[in-house]
Amino acid sequence: METINQKQQGKALSRLEGALKVTGAAQYAGEYSAPDLLYGHVVNSTIPKGKIQKIYTEEILKLPGIIEIFTHENRPSLAWFNFQYSDMDAPPGSPFRPLHDAEIKYYGQPVALVVAESFEEARFAASVLKIDYEKEAFTTNFTNQLDDARAPKRGFATLLKPLPPKPKGDFDKAFDESPVQVSADDYYHGTEHHNPMEMHATTTMFEGEGKLTIYDKTQGTVNSQLYVANVFGLSFKDVRVIAPYVGGAFGSGLQPQYQLFMSVMAALELKRSVRVTLTRAQMYTFGHRPPTLQQIKVAAEMDGKITALHHKATAETSRFEDYTEVVVNWGNILYPVENTKLDYELVPVDVYSPLDMRAPGGSTGLHPLECALDELAYELKMDPLDLRLKNYAEQDDSENRPFSSKELKECYLQGAEKFGWYNRSPQPRSMRRGNRLVGYGMATGIWESMTLPAKAEATLTKEGKFRVRSAVTDIGTGTLTVMTQIAADALGVGLDEVEFEYGDSKMPFAPIQGGSYTVSTVGSAVVAACQALRKRLLKIAQKANGSLFETASESKVSLTNGHLSLSEKPDVAVSFQELLTVSGKRMIKASKTNIPNPLTLKKYTRAAHSAAFVEVEVDEELGVINVTRALTAVAAGTIVNPKTARSQIVGGMVWGISKALREETITDHRLGRYMNPNLAEYHIPVHADIHDLDVIFVEEKDDIVNPLGSKGLGEIGIVALPPAIANAVFHATGKRIHQLPIHFDMLL
Repeated sequence: METINQKQQGKALSRLEGALKVTGAAQYAGEYSAPDLLYGHVVNSTIPKGKIQKIYTEEILKLPGIIEIFTHENRPSLAWFNFQYSDMDAPPGSPFRPLHDAEIKYYGQPVALVVAESFEEARFAASVLKIDYEKEAFTTNFTNQLDDARAPKRGFATLLKPLPPKPKGDFDKAFDESPVQVSADDYYHGTEHHNPMEMHATTTMFEGEGKLTIYDKTQGTVNSQLYVANVFGLSFKDVRVIAPYVGGAFGSGLQPQYQLFMSVMAALELKRSVRVTLTRAQMYTFGHRPPTLQQIKVAAEMDGKITALHHKATAETSRFEDYTEVVVNWGNILYPVENTKLDYELVPVDVYSPLDMRAPGGSTGLHPLECALDELAYELKMDPLDLRLKNYAEQDDSENRPFSSKELKECYLQGAEKFGWYNRSPQPRSMRRGNRLVGYGMATGIWESMTLPAKAEATLTKEGKFRVRSAVTDIGTGTLTVMTQIAADALGVGLDEVEFEYGDSKMPFAPIQGGSYTVSTVGSAVVAACQALRKRLLKIAQKANGSLFETASESKVSLTNGHLSLSEKPDVAVSFQELLTVSGKRMIKASKTNIPNPLTLKKYTRAAHSAAFVEVEVDEELGVINVTRALTAVAAGTIVNPKTARSQIVGGMVWGISKALREETITDHRLGRYMNPNLAEYHIPVHADIHDLDVIFVEEKDDIVNPLGSKGLGEIGIVALPPAIANAVFHATGKRIHQLPIHFDMLL
């Protein structure tokens, strides 16, 4: 089929829902109201491990406005999901079951739900509810348990997270015989929490026996529907999940969180609508980027050719699930190395299961890899960029297959030129501005470009407009705007003639929004559905006036001014109203499921690439680090909307700065708890911390990756920034810091 002439894709359009959000008109999960709405507040455990002995509910139930207190002792009987997975994204193991029994698995575990007539009454009652515990010995510091490290368990939900490839060549021999070697076993980053602006909330509307409409903070309406129906033994058609606006998620909404369970449980039991909203502190009681300890060894010949690579990562997981990430696989995809040894292990401790956080595994693994290459370049007295160009991979050596497309070299060259990379003085501590040491650093980024199955529906309405629908959420990335652009082009109509409806589980299936695959996945389904509608309209036109449209093909007709017409003969036309009349229906629909070709998936490595360049200033006396400017050059196929795309990359860069210099959750391992569960002490950048950020999109054509030729942008913006900053700090100060975030005291 010939490609429809594109008019909307490539335009830098502002987000269509932007005005609703900035004016407060957009409703979020915790803002929907209902008659006689009840409010639930969660009570969390104050010990990290043990058993509940007694919950003193009697006196609390006498307080004004208190309706019920749900605990493991009085919760309703549930159709618990008794096999391994409770939702699309659950890791292998036994999914966490709120209020399941008296056992405490981690600090902050939900142990009760107080339901009241008002939020204030529920929160007060929850604050004074007394609970007796039997404490047990615990451990939350995985670095003290490295002897317990083991390979991760595998299962269906981990198919998209491949294990490290088997060793290749003879690493030990190649490393020992290489003239230049770099080795470190102390690369580490601590725990991080997601902290989206919108905290997790669920408002469950009780619609009658077994029927629910649920407004949920989620990255997947269908995923939440799947969870609720299975856990509570409900019919899927009786569970509707809606999430039109999501105030950020970054991975925290990939799995259903416990406020969804609590809200639904209370609504079904009390037969009333119930809202449960988590506090900011409670946002630290589920999911996090796991702290990870990494070791890396890299060796090269004197000309810079890398001969050996060993990368090992050991990460934290819970005792009940094996959360895994792709941490060590990236090196041999980026650089052709004949001798490799890659390892990944987990250490179970008494914490909640970690959860995907923006660029899971990628932002973790590229840190030691790209810092080790920088160190290798200095050992070789070679420019770090030249070293990467020397070891540029024309194909994926880890899988011995070609890339669907790869313009990383242009990212290096265009980024270096615009940033002024070669203006730097290579010697560490050789550049300064007054009392501030100046450093330049760079690093490479990569992120897999996936496309998953999805379905979309396109409709010609009785008003003569086009409506396109998908259950996909928009977590603030501009999905609504981009899908509208894609649909307009696929139909061949103007933007104002298309309405894209989304964020509702009753709409055609879409997977959870994550992994940078939403535009490629849902966009491909939208194209297929819109093209199917064009075909159907043409068939109806042929039925209405076969002599005029008999030989016309779908690609040779236009949909303009309320008519279907021949592109080369616009006067040969039939109105939309006539098409509706001939069809005998009030609206004309077409739906399509887009399923990626499995042969293509196996034949090519599909990835977005980036090159990050950073300038830092370090106060020579105080050690304070400031990122004064940064540039990311990105090759990610077709850029549907340059404005929202740039925002995605800039947002990732800001988070990269945060990861490198600010962000960490502090654990007191004597208490087994996080000590800074708030935005006052969990440090993230503010406006004064962010300066000149620039983005280049390198032209890249990809006819293989998916019908749109697009690659995701959500993760590629963050992965290269932390190592680039660490490398810039070395150039400025001459000190290699292997721990993230880099604190000023490490430089004193």
